[in-house]
Amino acid sequence: MVLEITAMKNEEPPTQKEKESTKIFDGLGIRHLQVLLHFLGMVNGYCLRVSMSEAIVAMTEKNQTSDHPFEIYDWKQSEKSMIITSFFWGYAIMQIPSGYIAAVWSAQKLLSIGALLCGILNILIPTVAHYGDYIAICICRVGMGLCQSCLLPCIHTLLSKWAPPSERSRLGTIAYAGAQFGTVICFPISGELAANVGWPYIFYVFDTEEKAADKEKSDNKTVMKTPWKAIFTSVPMWALIIVHCGQNWGYWTLITELPTYMNDILKFNLKENGWVSALPYLVMWILSFPICWLADYALKKDISRGIIRKVCNTIAHWGPAIALIFLSTMSVHDPIIATAILVIAVGLNAGSLCGFQINHIDLSPNFAGTMMSITNCIASITAIIAPVVCNMIVYEKNVNQWNVVFYLAAAIYVLGNLIFIVFGSSEIQPWNNPENANVQKQSEKELTVV
Repeated sequence: MVLEITAMKNEEPPTQKEKESTKIFDGLGIRHLQVLLHFLGMVNGYCLRVSMSEAIVAMTEKNQTSDHPFEIYDWKQSEKSMIITSFFWGYAIMQIPSGYIAAVWSAQKLLSIGALLCGILNILIPTVAHYGDYIAICICRVGMGLCQSCLLPCIHTLLSKWAPPSERSRLGTIAYAGAQFGTVICFPISGELAANVGWPYIFYVFDTEEKAADKEKSDNKTVMKTPWKAIFTSVPMWALIIVHCGQNWGYWTLITELPTYMNDILKFNLKENGWVSALPYLVMWILSFPICWLADYALKKDISRGIIRKVCNTIAHWGPAIALIFLSTMSVHDPIIATAILVIAVGLNAGSLCGFQINHIDLSPNFAGTMMSITNCIASITAIIAPVVCNMIVYEKNVNQWNVVFYLAAAIYVLGNLIFIVFGSSEIQPWNNPENANVQKQSEKELTVV
């Protein structure tokens, strides 16, 4: 007797009627509109998230050329590190609850409410800085993290409903590339604002809220019981957690500390700092499109989805690791050479969008949002630790101390991706459909008894 497990509805090819009902124009469907909205949500979220990395340079730079009458704060390195990482305190705490709420209530509504509240808290930062110093800023940033904790789980939940398996790499990359595009526009605009009109305007400009225009597929919506034990005892899931932690260490070390490195070591001024800091993320955003197209093309040519995910992620992690090692061997960091290496290091990280970042949906379309909330929760702790460790290593404007930071990031990139290569998977897991999994187990028991 052979027991067949039916695939979940998301994996079935759409009927002709369904295709026609989700078309906008020839070649474009509702799913493309959804992905555009996801992209804009990521842009908004990352502008609010990373603007502090550039703003804090202006807020603490005593030798500024601008004569704007805004306060300059004499914060210690540890206090600046606390401000940068405080966002992730709230962000990590609410990851798993956000994933659960998105699954049982509404990912669209949760995402819209979170974006609105995050924008309100962001606009308050200049005021609370004046009255409450860095502690008040940290409180605001914790609140922003709490509000933005729903961003990735909600988008993953929505993608799992709208993105066909053959288009996951493409649509997922377009959605998540909003993070790089947000960074690209945030850094130079922040630098220009700080140099020309004053640092408080960084927080006023990046205060647009995401419109609640996204839409969920709600046909025959049922809430499935989350198989927590199966998820946390899954080897591919733990490979995903580890590689996500490796990604966050390298990515957030660079994104939070790059403006400081550009200012202290490469000696770029405020305006130059913003533009040069954005350049690596512009390249990453541009590279994300050919990489996602190649990933989907390889899938059409019957190349294993697992191979595609691991190759893309290897490019994304081992490529930057080699670049950072090369940068670390330099005793003197020439601005042009160092910037070129950082462009390569960050740009190649685009492969992660078609690598581990979409792998949650491969393993379990039904629980992709919950899985993303778990991996992102643990990886967010890494994002808290990485800048703190960086500031413990770099306690003065010393190029050799920065070399240690880059060596460490490279080593973590290599180790995390190695574990993903060995233990990662792209096959749908049995616990994706708990009811069918239970039926299979019961049938196996009955067959054993017989």
